[in-house]
Amino acid sequence: MSEIIANDKEYVAGTYARFPVEIVKGKGSEVFDADGKRYIDMGSGIGVTAFGISDDIWARAVTEQLSAVQHMSNLYYTSPCAQLAKLLCEKTGLKKVFFSNSGAEANECAIKVARKYAAEHKSCQHYVIVTLKNSFHGRTLTTLAATGQEHYHELFQPLTPGFVHVESGNISELEEAVKNYKVAGMLIECVQGEGGVLPLDGEYIKAAYNICKKEDIVFMVDEVQTGNGRSGMLYAYMNYGITPDVVTTAKGLGGGLPIGACIMGEKVQNVLGFGDHGSTYGGNPVCCAGAVSVINRIDDDFLAQVRRKSQYVFSTFKGTTGVESVSGIGLMVGILPSKASASEVVKKCIERGVLCLTAKNKVRLLPALNISDELLCEAVGIIKGVISELS
Repeated sequence: MSEIIANDKEYVAGTYARFPVEIVKGKGSEVFDADGKRYIDMGSGIGVTAFGISDDIWARAVTEQLSAVQHMSNLYYTSPCAQLAKLLCEKTGLKKVFFSNSGAEANECAIKVARKYAAEHKSCQHYVIVTLKNSFHGRTLTTLAATGQEHYHELFQPLTPGFVHVESGNISELEEAVKNYKVAGMLIECVQGEGGVLPLDGEYIKAAYNICKKEDIVFMVDEVQTGNGRSGMLYAYMNYGITPDVVTTAKGLGGGLPIGACIMGEKVQNVLGFGDHGSTYGGNPVCCAGAVSVINRIDDDFLAQVRRKSQYVFSTFKGTTGVESVSGIGLMVGILPSKASASEVVKKCIERGVLCLTAKNKVRLLPALNISDELLCEAVGIIKGVISELS
């Protein structure tokens, strides 16, 4: 056991089941461990390093900002924060942005926006947030309450009250919830990532959106994992012809630095006023500079390449020996092995130099959006071979 691993086991809280791999360097979609072994990274830090490891453009933007000013409080203006907010609003058609440090915090902000809007336009009793069963929205006590998976709740009671979970795809159950509760907002993921890489039915998304519009309920889409090009569109909701009242995002936005964003549309753009919310590190200039370099490069041509690579991955795994099903969207892929467990597949892939993830009982792939065709082909071939051998 290396000293690093020994120190980690002794001094770091035991919240992660780490693999016995110490990554020391990388470039693009290739990383190397302490022994010099090379791996193809098909997880991108759980969808974070959208342009791979140590991307030159990203690194230059971050380094230049570090050399100028690494942090200022939100009592003052900084260019990267304003520039990033402008980019996000122009590319989505939404109006205002609140920056935080993570996806959970972005979702916390969205929940506050929905509840304040309802308190001002309906009553203070209209505070219920409707979310979906099997969803995942974060690990704070409030976003755990929003998460529609009971096993996350068991040891952390009491959670924040005011959340109702309904079955995805069941319009009548949603209508009943709206009828029976004083609802402030609805929060969904277009693809339930931690829930097993499960895309919602498009008709359900549109129906939920229309119900919220009719009832003046704040409609919120959690794009923490699906956003920033991952779905083959800038944000996954854009695949369904709707514009939410609130969009939350994080992960791939910062390219490797912690940043979250709660993007608010016209309906709720002025809900948050002075003192209603805050974040010491929200809008940090270094994180925002990195994010600007990411968002600036996600244009139509780039997204077309994401969709092309996605088509290759899906078509390769569908019908493959040992694969029961393939789900997801864009470069967010869930592979259900027919016989082997997902954890077995991931462990064997690591041995053969490919890093991938799990989501429930599926092997989950979240490669860098700019992964080369050659590396993608090599990694897919290894994963495919491992699944076949274990079947």
